[in-house]
Amino acid sequence: MGGSFGYAAEAALVPDKQRRKWRPTLGMIVFVVLATVMALPLVGLFFFRLYENQLIRQTESELIAQTAVLAAVFAHEVETTPAARAQLRPQPSLSEPVRTETGDFHPIEPVLDLAGNGILGRRPDASDAATQADPAFVEIGAKLQAIATQAQAVTLAGFRILDPDGTVIGGREELGRSLAHVEEVALALRGQYGSALRIRVSHSPPPPLYSMSRGTSVRVFVAMPVIVDQAVAGVVYASRTPNNIFKHLYGERQKVILAALSIVMVTVLIGFVFSRTIARPIHALIAQTRVIGNGGQNEIRPLGQHGTREVAMLSQSFLDMAARLSERSDYIRTFAAHVSHELKSPLTSIQGAAELLKDSVASQASMSDGQRRHFLDNIIDDTRHLTLLLERLRELARADNPQRSGSTALASVLATLRQAFPTLDVAVDGDQGLASAMSLENAVITFSHLFDNAASHNAKQMRIGIENRHGQLVIDLADDGDGISDANRARIFDQFFTTRRETGGTGMGLGIVQSMLRSHGGSITLQPSSRGTKFRITIPLVAVPG
Repeated sequence: MGGSFGYAAEAALVPDKQRRKWRPTLGMIVFVVLATVMALPLVGLFFFRLYENQLIRQTESELIAQTAVLAAVFAHEVETTPAARAQLRPQPSLSEPVRTETGDFHPIEPVLDLAGNGILGRRPDASDAATQADPAFVEIGAKLQAIATQAQAVTLAGFRILDPDGTVIGGREELGRSLAHVEEVALALRGQYGSALRIRVSHSPPPPLYSMSRGTSVRVFVAMPVIVDQAVAGVVYASRTPNNIFKHLYGERQKVILAALSIVMVTVLIGFVFSRTIARPIHALIAQTRVIGNGGQNEIRPLGQHGTREVAMLSQSFLDMAARLSERSDYIRTFAAHVSHELKSPLTSIQGAAELLKDSVASQASMSDGQRRHFLDNIIDDTRHLTLLLERLRELARADNPQRSGSTALASVLATLRQAFPTLDVAVDGDQGLASAMSLENAVITFSHLFDNAASHNAKQMRIGIENRHGQLVIDLADDGDGISDANRARIFDQFFTTRRETGGTGMGLGIVQSMLRSHGGSITLQPSSRGTKFRITIPLVAVPG
């Protein structure tokens, strides 16, 4: 009792906040899942910068290819123009082309990164040139400008052709002015490829949606050096604004709208499936538990819709538990009524005899020794009956909740029974070494009641048949006693039903046997018999020797 009180006190000290821990409802989880599904396309827009960065790399790669072609034409023109070639100033520091098995290659990979590279300010304006461009280079620039103008109509890139000093010799604007002070151009005049991300200058504001994209506010600049005889013969300077992701999406707006509608439809479908298969059955099961908890035993029936296998299993488990609890409640109610009745008769008899003895003493009335002995015998007999009844009640309680550990070979059980019932001639047919899933003590209690009933009904012999049927131990017990009448065969397992109450029978023996076997996964049935009584016991088999 002290342990129970300590546990109760410890439980009382647990804060209500811990006992009622917050847990999300199924509806909340479903909502979060649906919201996540809906938000995935929107969240994807936050990662469009990766795509924008790819567009910038793609733009730089295209400009590299275009300027490389113009640089090759520029170099060819310089090599075939002696006056221009004579103006070159060799730079031994320029690196040699990379030699490979298939020839000379010096590939240039795009290096600009919208996230990593700093975006420079707008491109500086051209300045006055220190010297005028050589006429030979001016002529070459005019030729290249014609080519660049035709290419610009297709590629949308702007081109500037610069001489070895950085002066513009080809371009629609800034002819004769210098761009040598621009960072990427200065790098190219030293013989190295240069590129930069610069703020884009636009004469008209972009649409509001474009303001979300950094790619719409920058412009890619590429400066490709023209190398002839280890000298910088000039620079091809090109620029272009990257493609815009929103412009691309607008061009594919029908597909985007169709995809969005598909996502909405799939989300609605998921919500319907969740509600139909999980939320609705669980809410119905919760409502059913409340009704049954308030005494509505008629509601112990399957749900109209289970939805999923797990919900169906949960519902069936709950219904099985509710049915067992209902049966248990009915059993306890009936059992209490029977116990009250069985205890009332001997207690009333004891009270009556005691009152008569008390009255005889108080009134000093004469009572013969025979009468006094009769009353005392009645008190003793009723007391013995009560003692036996209480012993049977303890055995029944133990049978309902036995210790189900251990196993016992039938040989050990039969040896104990032969000693306890020497008046019965026990004959066994079958393997006595078979072991049942029942401890020796519980097995002795079970079979003792059957042997006692047989001996009480004038049996002299007990025939036992043992058989192994598919992992089940089947035991037939047949005696040669008085037998059971047809009228009583259906009631022999009822609690407190007995045909020998006047000789001290309690009517609980077979009920104890049935409860004990049921607790161990077994059963007992009354079998047809032409003489005496025959029972069949079935119990799980633990081991078969050899």
